[in-house]
Amino acid sequence: MSDRSPDEIHQIVQRVLARAMGLNQPAAPAAPAQTPKPAPEPKPEPKPAPATTGKKIVAIGSDHGGFYLKELLKPEITSLGFELIDVGTHNKDAVDYPDFAHEVARLVSTGNAWRGIMIDGAGIGSCIVANKVPGVRAGMAYDFSSASNSREHNDTNVLTLGAGLIGPNLAKQIVNTWLLTAYGGGRHHPRLAKNTAGGKQDF
Repeated sequence: MSDRSPDEIHQIVQRVLARAMGLNQPAAPAAPAQTPKPAPEPKPEPKPAPATTGKKIVAIGSDHGGFYLKELLKPEITSLGFELIDVGTHNKDAVDYPDFAHEVARLVSTGNAWRGIMIDGAGIGSCIVANKVPGVRAGMAYDFSSASNSREHNDTNVLTLGAGLIGPNLAKQIVNTWLLTAYGGGRHHPRLAKNTAGGKQDF
């Protein structure tokens, strides 16, 4: 006699019948669906460097004697489309003009400014200081003609003004003329080369 229980015998018979009749076996349980991996987030595009304005830069400075004229000329210069670097002085306290004249000239010499303007009492001392800086051609102007000539003939890149010698309206005219007058070149160029070299040259 069999030791199997009626339930076990019934299950065996069911399996045998299923095979004999060609019935499909129960399908294996489906594998769990794979969770899709999240797509990598796109890296942000590098931001371009902020665009510069493209405006030419004018360095401006003064001692205490030229302070008020400097402040008056600043809006005049920006209205012509230039940017400004104001090296001081920033009040009427007494200071030494060579410090500010040298800083204006240094900015021009290093290429950090296109042109420079320095204002003291007479304009002479600052002109002397600025011309000691390599690459600087400073000229003092006191009227329309001297401003125009210093640019057209001498290609000056630093202008010095004497606040004690000229009034505000004349100063504006000088600055406007000096900033907007181009170097003439041509016959002036050999002379400018000698000037830059420091005097008479043998050719």
